[in-house]
Amino acid sequence: MPWIVKAPKGYFQYVPPAFITLLLLIGQLSFGMLDSYVNVVVAICAAIITEMVLSKLLLGTWKSFASAYISGISVGILIRSPMIWPYIITAVLSIMSKYVLRYKGRHLWNPSNFGVSWMLFMAPLDVAGLSIQWGSNFTAMAVIWILGLIIVYRAKRLHVTVTYVLSYVILAYIRSLIVGDTFLAEVSPLTGPMYQLFIFFMMTDPPTSVSTRKGRIIVAILVALVEFVLRLNSFIYAPFYALFLVGPVAKYIDLRTAPYTSKMISAIDPPAIARPPIESANPYPNTFWGVAWAPTRLYWTATSRPEKTIPTSIPG
Repeated sequence: MPWIVKAPKGYFQYVPPAFITLLLLIGQLSFGMLDSYVNVVVAICAAIITEMVLSKLLLGTWKSFASAYISGISVGILIRSPMIWPYIITAVLSIMSKYVLRYKGRHLWNPSNFGVSWMLFMAPLDVAGLSIQWGSNFTAMAVIWILGLIIVYRAKRLHVTVTYVLSYVILAYIRSLIVGDTFLAEVSPLTGPMYQLFIFFMMTDPPTSVSTRKGRIIVAILVALVEFVLRLNSFIYAPFYALFLVGPVAKYIDLRTAPYTSKMISAIDPPAIARPPIESANPYPNTFWGVAWAPTRLYWTATSRPEKTIPTSIPG
């Protein structure tokens, strides 16, 4: 059954779901940021059921529900509506995007980013986004930031968070000079739960990240730049739209170079093509994004184990 699937990531796969649940509880107990617990539960159930059905129908297996739980609870936190159907539709769209919008067996959009962005843009009269800030409650904000930084460090994505935050702060200062607002007013959104979900979960999502450290840093800067432009043009949900636009294009470019890799490996070691690939931190050598790896280290042999495996990661 899917809830007892033996996952290679071990216990760490349950840390991000626990963290996002803690964020929800702190926000609700401190500020009452939820309209109703029912909406969150419905979104989580819709996401898990969709994951269960699609994984069994399309993949023939059960998948861990950690990713679906994160997508569902993110939807429940990030959107607001007096009706129940937007929570169901957004959660279902989020999970479906993983199975429908794919390239070379990989999904291109972060699931919750896709669902939330699509719903905010297509149904603005029925759906709004979370706008609550932590206010003067420094303790709540500090707890979330410390735990969040520890988790992304453990997942080897700290450089993504740091790059985006630094870029946002610098661009917030430039934006304050352009529009005439105070710097604190422009940078304050970083203190809210919406941005913490965005920074610690959407931006650092390993399945939809590019394959190299250098590439991920470039993408984080590009997302901040696109958000900067969108904010100047009065887009309220600029961070979601920015990642929605930049992330899939970057992932596509990253994956698009795979045929070159296959040809190179075929010339060096033809039988290697039939071997299952190792999931390394940089699975596509000589890509647009980064430094080349020795192609013979990308594949299993009949008796050997991989020298490198993907770092424990936050599920999408």
